[in-house]
Amino acid sequence: MTSQQEFRRYLTNVDTTSTHQLFTDCLIIGAGIAGLRAAIEAAEHQNIIVVCKDSLQNSNTWNAQGGIASVLNNTDSFESHISDTLKTGCGLSDESVVDLVIRQGPELIEQLLNWGTEFDMVDGKIAITLEGGHSHPRVAHAHGDETGRIIAEALIRKVRENPNIKIIENFYTTDLLTNDNNKCMGVIGCDNHGPQIIWAINTILATGGAGRLYRETTNPAVATGDGLAMAYRAGAVLRDLEFIQFHPTTLYIAGASRALITEALRGEGAILLDNQGVAFMKDYHKAAELAPRDIVSRAILAQMLKTESTHVHLDVRHFKKELFSKRFPLISELCESFDIDIAKDLIPVRPSAHYMIGGVKTDTSAKTSVENLYACGEVASTGLHGANRLGSNSLLEGLVFGKTAGQCAIQDTKGAAAHIQHSKIKYQIAHSNRTRLDASDVRNSLRALMWRNVGITRKAQPLIEAQEIIRFWQRYVMDKTFESPQGWECQNMLTVALLMAQSAEKRHESRGVHYRGDFSKKDDKHFKNHIEIAHGK
Repeated sequence: MTSQQEFRRYLTNVDTTSTHQLFTDCLIIGAGIAGLRAAIEAAEHQNIIVVCKDSLQNSNTWNAQGGIASVLNNTDSFESHISDTLKTGCGLSDESVVDLVIRQGPELIEQLLNWGTEFDMVDGKIAITLEGGHSHPRVAHAHGDETGRIIAEALIRKVRENPNIKIIENFYTTDLLTNDNNKCMGVIGCDNHGPQIIWAINTILATGGAGRLYRETTNPAVATGDGLAMAYRAGAVLRDLEFIQFHPTTLYIAGASRALITEALRGEGAILLDNQGVAFMKDYHKAAELAPRDIVSRAILAQMLKTESTHVHLDVRHFKKELFSKRFPLISELCESFDIDIAKDLIPVRPSAHYMIGGVKTDTSAKTSVENLYACGEVASTGLHGANRLGSNSLLEGLVFGKTAGQCAIQDTKGAAAHIQHSKIKYQIAHSNRTRLDASDVRNSLRALMWRNVGITRKAQPLIEAQEIIRFWQRYVMDKTFESPQGWECQNMLTVALLMAQSAEKRHESRGVHYRGDFSKKDDKHFKNHIEIAHGK
């Protein structure tokens, strides 16, 4: 973990006596599926403020294509879904958490339907499809490949209808505020009017993932690991940061940002071909294109090296074009924008950073190790995913633990004389005479470093080198006071990147999405456990 010299409790100067202040029963940071679902639940009995660093529409949830996994017909079973999740988790999933989440799926999806989510239907029932790692079709989708957006729109409508919920967009949360007993009391942040403090009885962290730490990623620009960094500074335990999932198939067009090509394509028959037109997946796994994501990602990387290519291809030429356009409208439009005719052209793809499996450690009540602080969604480490996430389980987890966090935030204030605690906090950052590095340049260099040294395959020396380079940047960035989100994001990215590299170096084995070229086997004797990290411990 970072040294005491590098550690700073707050990113900005804090003076609670001279900063504009708001008060609420429950504060929710983040507006993806977990944050919105938490707000809906908690607002039944409390006043809620939801803040997000951009618009409500800018989240990983909004961009999710494939769907949400649940047992939705009689040919499937909870036991099967549980078994698939545990198998994919490679021995690190918490069985009680898996059982808890899977069994709530049908009810919560039915609730989404009642709230106006326009799931695709067949004969009056929610349509389901198959994805890699699943033994049965159980992935519900909406408007073809726009599932995340359709779910988010329904939740946003529900939130906007509730008079107990106040929404503040374009609010950058810089830090969690804690008192001398390390209780979370709210946050300090910044909106268009300047610095603000929001005091809250309970705070729910739902800030999403950290995919933007990598040069190649499916994540939107907001996914810079802010929640992980602020929780670390507040003393929370973080867990499993070495486990970040790489999506096997993102559109590869040189010069263009990466765009997700949903796994559902392979679930419905798309074939991976190398640059010589060879279908290669059966050489790597018996399930071929339907193997778990980590296996497909490594197979693609290996085949790229073998054929000295920058990418491979998805072959969907056997799909009927009009049906493809209806089932996958986003991908169809994306391909057309790059003059790719799916009826005769192959789709160029390569892996990209996609989902942060590790996060802030929580229990089954969504509580973190910091009192009055909860976490849910991608920022949390609940124990569901283990060392690898089963496709389309993430939206389900967000629903379940969003609801749980909202419920528990209410219960923790029931029957007690709960009131918003606030105290005088004054934190002044010492002036630094060190040279200021350009935050934008550091960010770009960091993302390239993470892709190169802490990527799909890892080895000891590159991981050590990554830590040395990140520490060097930290000396010239972490001691500075920034006045804009770009600088704060850079500081957060450096904080989280170092913790990820440290965790990856410590795990001397290959398990799930964490693959070590120098320790290529799974080692249950020494590493069938979690790597936890917290400041000062």
